[in-house]
Amino acid sequence: MSKPFSAEDAENLEAIEQQFAVKAVAQAEAYWSLLRVRKGSDLRLTPLENEIYDHFVSSFPEYLEEPERVRNLNETKDLKSPEAKKRWREYLNVYEKKMDEFNFGTLLRLSANDEYTEQNTTFSVRAQFYAIEVFRNRHCMNDWIYEQAQKEKEAKK
Repeated sequence: MSKPFSAEDAENLEAIEQQFAVKAVAQAEAYWSLLRVRKGSDLRLTPLENEIYDHFVSSFPEYLEEPERVRNLNETKDLKSPEAKKRWREYLNVYEKKMDEFNFGTLLRLSANDEYTEQNTTFSVRAQFYAIEVFRNRHCMNDWIYEQAQKEKEAKK
């Protein structure tokens, strides 16, 4: 009889980590492609979007007071400091039973003013990605991507 799987005792297998990375990159590419064909302000990323937005602004009111902080996240201060990690953990745990793979690894742009690049990308979890990107979309921070894609399309004609 085999022993039950324990995440705490599991090895970090490079092949498994690579599969997760491939899935995260595919998700980022799909999201970027979506933003190129539709304004972020017109997108609905999840049926939980209203709840996610309301919960985010009530849990992190400083971002509603200063929306530019969400446009340009400080990775250390906003996401990775001990205080930020604690606040995010409390926020994220609400979605454990509400969102499939709420803690699955995704790529998040630190600045909404730029594409996914090595310098502009950090690792996050799905529920955190939704919180930040729903906020950015509702505040029209990603609309430039669609507008730029339309200009490129017109220039090719």
